Amino acid sequence: MAEDEGSVRVDAWIWSVRLAKTRSLAAAACKAGHVRVNGERAKPAQTLKPGDEVRVREEGYERVVVVRKLIRKRVGAAVAAECLTDNSPPRPPREFVAPAFERDRGAGRPTKRERRELDQLRGR
Repeated sequence: MAEDEGSVRVDAWIWSVRLAKTRSLAAAACKAGHVRVNGERAKPAQTLKPGDEVRVREEGYERVVVVRKLIRKRVGAAVAAECLTDNSPPRPPREFVAPAFERDRGAGRPTKRERRELDQLRGR
């Protein structure tokens, strides 16, 4: 299962070590700029090598992993854990996560003033 020589695409590796549910979701995350390899934005076909740092952004949280082994096929969780070193910071507690703003049904689009207030609440 371990690949000693050759290369593995970053989207295939993310999927095979279970950082993404499907390979197409992993490729979409790369295309959207949510994946960085050694600090640089990664395209889906970029190759990885052992020692590379991979950062995957997901739902307001960033996973930081270091590649230990290259694999091409999806494997069990125990084997996948051997293929990476997880250096991710701990997830923030749920009470510190900002709740999503919901508008009343039928209220229409927010006005410019309401949008600015929303942006200020979100910290933008």
